[in-house]
Amino acid sequence: MKHNFLFHLANVTTEEMIFIQEITKDLNENQVRNFELVYTGKRRDPQHVLLFTILGFFGIAGIQRFVTNQMGMGILYFLTAGLCFIGTIVDLINYKSLANEYNHKMALESRHFVGMATV
Repeated sequence: MKHNFLFHLANVTTEEMIFIQEITKDLNENQVRNFELVYTGKRRDPQHVLLFTILGFFGIAGIQRFVTNQMGMGILYFLTAGLCFIGTIVDLINYKSLANEYNHKMALESRHFVGMATV
């Protein structure tokens, strides 16, 4: 069954859409609605990750890592000025990967939550 709720989310990457469709294919409509509610509250827009990375480049380094629940890397970036700005520059290039990695984890967590709630 194909679900179209991802079209309501901002800046959904192709990888994210494929992943979400794969993990929700065996859910009924009510479960998909519940998944949507849980996932949209946890998901990070790749453009927001980019914005936080830019802010980190000019302000407090590591904000993008804190936003994506990478606390250890966030502290390391904060204490080392974004690993002397090299790590922050790499994150500027790879912001979509940071967002996709985080969103995949949150999608799996949301899927697990929906599965547990319906048992």
